[in-house]
Amino acid sequence: MITRQRLAAGICALLATLTAGVAFPAGAVADETDSAASPKVELVLDVSGSMSARDIDGGSRMAAAKQAFNEVLDATPEEVQLGIRTLGANYHGNDRKTGCKDTAQLYPVGTLNRTEAKTAVATLTPTGWTPIGPALLKAADDLNGGDGTRRIVLISDGEDTCQPLDPCEVAREIAAKGIGLIIDTLGLVPDAKTRDQLSCIADATGGTYTSVQHKEELSDRVGQLVDRAADPVVTPVATEGATQCAGAPTLKSGLYTDREEFGKQRFYRVDVNPGQELRASVSVGADREVNPDYGVLLRAVTVHGREIVRGEGTGNGRTDVISTGLRYPKAESDDDNAPAETVCLQVTNSFSAASGVKTTPGLPLELTVDVVDGPDKASDVASFGLGRGWWLLGALVLTGFVAGLLWGWLSRWRLAVWRTN
Repeated sequence: MITRQRLAAGICALLATLTAGVAFPAGAVADETDSAASPKVELVLDVSGSMSARDIDGGSRMAAAKQAFNEVLDATPEEVQLGIRTLGANYHGNDRKTGCKDTAQLYPVGTLNRTEAKTAVATLTPTGWTPIGPALLKAADDLNGGDGTRRIVLISDGEDTCQPLDPCEVAREIAAKGIGLIIDTLGLVPDAKTRDQLSCIADATGGTYTSVQHKEELSDRVGQLVDRAADPVVTPVATEGATQCAGAPTLKSGLYTDREEFGKQRFYRVDVNPGQELRASVSVGADREVNPDYGVLLRAVTVHGREIVRGEGTGNGRTDVISTGLRYPKAESDDDNAPAETVCLQVTNSFSAASGVKTTPGLPLELTVDVVDGPDKASDVASFGLGRGWWLLGALVLTGFVAGLLWGWLSRWRLAVWRTN
């Protein structure tokens, strides 16, 4: 009960802080964004032969994609640097090795010239193979550099035809680099295998998958994703936890990403001054097939290994992300020169990979750290999670006790009167 109450309080406080957009002091914020950095988006379009199929509102898939691109190009915000990359657009032959290299940048990522971009899109004709994996690798390079948000929007109507370069593994490798690049995917065919592959690509980077079967849906969704890139976001900072607290990196308030091996633990250090409160939460995602029944444990411990507080979350295979959090208020000190306490955050998971599934890179981990001014009385928060609620609990107990005595006395009195009469 103590853990659950503290966990609930910690998570609520974290969410409230992030939602309110609290600004951290300059120099102490790991995730502070550069307002001058321009967001970058690259639209990656499947131009393979299957895109000539005429099953979207009476027209071809390629025609629907071109119409969507034209509408999106007209509505792209001025601050967004946009580029277009194709896959399967240039090679007409049957040589698989050559076809799986068929990806090219149709329009470079940069300040948008709408006329030039539309002219380039108009030249596309459904042609060749579907090298999704190689196209994603090239698109990541296209967006490399700069501090702004980066997003790939992949539109395809089928599975990758260039295995064994698995596009899911490619997406995981991109996410493992910690560059904050998000891949959103859109599927033009309601096929189970296509859906599974595109969903896997999106899940690996924190993106979204959408199935679209109409022109208007495609235009609206691509437009939404491009607009989303222009929204201010908190960019996670890549870090690397240690296997022991002694060698762990010291973190300040911010949002961090890392990778954690199956069934392993990672340590991070946070300095908490007297009168401050540490609020931390962690999410670990299953970006590949895992065995059911798993959990995540977040512990705040001293440098000597004594546990201060913990939070834990469990799952049974019905969710891809497990989250938990904790809250630790450090009491005020009478000594104005009292040193900060180093708190070690230990993240442990009990995931196990399904048979035949690769265990590298590790599972994606996102850690939020927030060090704020503590409550007036830190002991209130630690009072079994009830704080000043102890007064109400005591009053209820006393009221119940008095009511029980009165009821018992009245019952005995009524019985005595009944016997007398």
